[in-house]
Amino acid sequence: MSVTIKPRRMQAPVQSSSTPVIKSSLIEPDGGVVVDLVLPESEREAKTAEAESMPKVRLTKIDMEWVHVISEGWASPLKGFMREDEYLQSLHFNSLRMKDGSIVNMSLPIVLAIDDETKEGIGSSSDVGLVGPDGDLIAILRSIQIYKHNKEERIARTWGTSAPGLPYVEEVVTPAGNWLIGGDLEVLKPIKYNDGLDHYRISPKQLRKEFDKRKADAVFAFQLRNPVHNGHALLMNDTRRRLLEMGFRNPILLLHPLGGFTKADDVPLNVRMEQHSKVLEDGVLDPETTIVAIFPSPMHYAGPTEVQWHAKARINAGANFYIVGRDPAGMGHPTEKRDLYDPDHGKKVLSMAPGLEKLNILPFHVAAYDTVAKKMAFFDPSRAKDFLFISGTKMRTYARNGENPPDGFMCPGGWEVLVKYYESLEAEEATQQPAVLSS
Repeated sequence: MSVTIKPRRMQAPVQSSSTPVIKSSLIEPDGGVVVDLVLPESEREAKTAEAESMPKVRLTKIDMEWVHVISEGWASPLKGFMREDEYLQSLHFNSLRMKDGSIVNMSLPIVLAIDDETKEGIGSSSDVGLVGPDGDLIAILRSIQIYKHNKEERIARTWGTSAPGLPYVEEVVTPAGNWLIGGDLEVLKPIKYNDGLDHYRISPKQLRKEFDKRKADAVFAFQLRNPVHNGHALLMNDTRRRLLEMGFRNPILLLHPLGGFTKADDVPLNVRMEQHSKVLEDGVLDPETTIVAIFPSPMHYAGPTEVQWHAKARINAGANFYIVGRDPAGMGHPTEKRDLYDPDHGKKVLSMAPGLEKLNILPFHVAAYDTVAKKMAFFDPSRAKDFLFISGTKMRTYARNGENPPDGFMCPGGWEVLVKYYESLEAEEATQQPAVLSS
């Protein structure tokens, strides 16, 4: 059995003697409403002029990604960067308590750091303008609160370690300022990247409309930051088959690659999106029952803590099933030769995390290459010697060396995309080698 469904989380399809009624929302967003903080076009000019006169906070590229995440409602009911009470609840309880006493999951602090000079410049102002890396006004942060940024506590509680070499810590937390500024966001216009991929950046509200349009009676989300191989496809297709067996008539797959910050050796977003499109073109996944969209969040690599965020955000997008596998959001230990997190803890945490009770968690068995059947299959421990595990490192080695993986590992079109990417990397590295002068 490849997929186990926790009975206490099961949501049965609507049963009726006539045609089933499709609910307009398969799962309620956290807080009951999907937050939308992008100002109406009619207000933008006046609000931009107002922001011009405010003290300014300069955003990094990753801060911008968080503005995008908050503005579209992925973090609902959060309406801005966290103030101190929200930050402490997130950091210590992985959740937020609503005014009515209910709990919503919020496992990652979503915060904005500023340095001493910026804090000094803000003075007693209650509102600030947020400026993007290119100098454009992006948003207003209202009714602000500034509080101490205890980096050591944040790192230790989020990652469970303060070992050097954590990608997000080194990129974002360590160089950040000693203060955090929270407040309510008003975003002056939709966040666009102009990288040819904006049509994939579909907001939670838009996704919910698309699920309704397709008359989905179940939506199952798959989070990934890697190219899709046939093992992933096996898992996704098998999940749909099982949902159909359970009585759902039209389960829709949300293939939802992470589109924010990733570590340097991960395959870049544009390459992954091209590879995903080939998977659909080659018929490995059915375009009629699959929606491919970009999840704009940055990646923390914080294991069981972060996987809760990944699941919670998909609730807000309308997914009522979430697929989780081995070591979700994990990585190798930065200084030791071992996994940073227990590979099974992610799915165990999701099955009992506060605020995720309404989401159906779908744990799955690991897929590997079956050398007898010559295809990707669910691992069978009784004949372990017949299975070949092709890690991301191994896959990159194949592609860099111009070797093909075993037949059936990945669709040919998708593999060709990866080979071209690694060939371009090799060429780029060759041009950067210093010239050697012979005497």
